[in-house]
Amino acid sequence: MRLRFIGTTSENGNCPTLYEDTDTGDIVVQGYTVTDPEDVAQLRDVLPSESFVRIPRELLNRFTSRDEE
Repeated sequence: MRLRFIGTTSENGNCPTLYEDTDTGDIVVQGYTVTDPEDVAQLRDVLPSESFVRIPRELLNRFTSRDEE
């Protein structure tokens, strides 16, 4: 997997961040892990190899529209 940095809303280099897998076009998301048991219980169809991160909506709003142009 080769990653291309897409962008971040972080002011000082911390997460959250978006990357593109240049081999597949998939998006890799870096964020804060969702660990609260009540939150995790609401997730659907969870596979053993999956994990979940929380990112601000602004991160998606800022960078997804740019890639669609």
